[in-house]
Amino acid sequence: MFYQFYEMNHAALQPARAYADAVKMFYSNPLNPFSHTQWGRSIAATAELFERTTRRYGKPRFDLPQTVVDWKTVPVTEKIVWSRPFCNLLHFDRALPAARRPDQKLLIVAPMSGHYATLLRGTVEAMMQHADVYITDWTDARMVPVSEGRFDLDDYIDYVIDMLHALGPDTHVMAVCQPSVPVLAAAAIMEARGDRFAPATMTLMGGPIDTRRNPTAVNLLAEEKGIDWFRDNVIMQVPWPVPGFTRDVYPGFLQLSGFMSMNLDRHITAHKDFFMHLVKNDGDGAEKHRDFYDEYLAVMDLTAEFYLQTVDTVFVRHALPKGEMTHRGVPVDPAAIRNVALLTIEGENDDISGLGQTQAAHDLCVNIPDDMRAHYMQPAVGHYGVFNGSRFRSEIVPRISDFISSYGRQSRVPQKPRLVRSGKS
Repeated sequence: MFYQFYEMNHAALQPARAYADAVKMFYSNPLNPFSHTQWGRSIAATAELFERTTRRYGKPRFDLPQTVVDWKTVPVTEKIVWSRPFCNLLHFDRALPAARRPDQKLLIVAPMSGHYATLLRGTVEAMMQHADVYITDWTDARMVPVSEGRFDLDDYIDYVIDMLHALGPDTHVMAVCQPSVPVLAAAAIMEARGDRFAPATMTLMGGPIDTRRNPTAVNLLAEEKGIDWFRDNVIMQVPWPVPGFTRDVYPGFLQLSGFMSMNLDRHITAHKDFFMHLVKNDGDGAEKHRDFYDEYLAVMDLTAEFYLQTVDTVFVRHALPKGEMTHRGVPVDPAAIRNVALLTIEGENDDISGLGQTQAAHDLCVNIPDDMRAHYMQPAVGHYGVFNGSRFRSEIVPRISDFISSYGRQSRVPQKPRLVRSGKS
């Protein structure tokens, strides 16, 4: 009933939000003399803050119409090239000269952890300059009818394998955070089968490969509560009248509450600063706040079976590092990976995936040659900084680009990447 109560509360506040929006427009209209006073701006700021903190944020757009390739600006067209009920594969098709040598194909697997794939807009924008980029655009589970069936961790792995088949050989894969485990599992399964569509390289960024190493608050909570607590307390049915009515899900608003409670003081300060930016008529500061929270507060539901299986496999039983993970009853053996080059990246201040959790992939993939693997720890960044921000663009992107360009599937003979394995560059 909690989900239904949440929906009713949201609907009940709609008149108040409409009134607040009207007040904000009235007191921020330049034709209104009060809009030029601190008193008038304070009323408008209060109204906007109320409206923004009580609205439901829709799915954002990538909105990446162009990029820079070879120091030239080229147009970009966003296309759906593969589709299933729970995911679309987006291609950012760049209008490059026909005679130009094609760039490496890069599949970015976005996390299915509450936020939309657009959280990786900065990742896509940076990598488009160096690669032919595709990204998984996961569907909000509340928008998928029950008639489309279930979606669990095994299905997630199957989706990754199917997408690699659709993209063809010589594709590189990048997993950001949560998908590090299913992407590693998919590579292991494909290598064990002798699948020629296995990725050329695999880049794992801030992922929970082995959460026993430097466990964070998220990891400790999962171990402390156990899977039954999550099943009893966070799984709810989608209310009427959305398409996914009666589907069991982990609601996005609950996951967002968990995210925000981890750094509640930071979010309170950010909203207080936003109010002051509006009062002081600091348009730039206010717009930065809007841009960030329009993305951060847009959340999606996860299917109950996917969420519970992921929590149990990754955070409670630590099945992958213990050698106990299975996919549809077949053991997942990372030692089967021999031909996929491996790059792991971590952030020094990551409070979601602790230091060493992603690097653990190297200990599992024992049969990847030493000259086909590398690890990099980015100093002075947290979890978000591993895949976005200025340090990501200036220090991490060149390393990823260099790594994937050093390996090809044509000859199967790797070139030694120009990388260091230490955390400092």
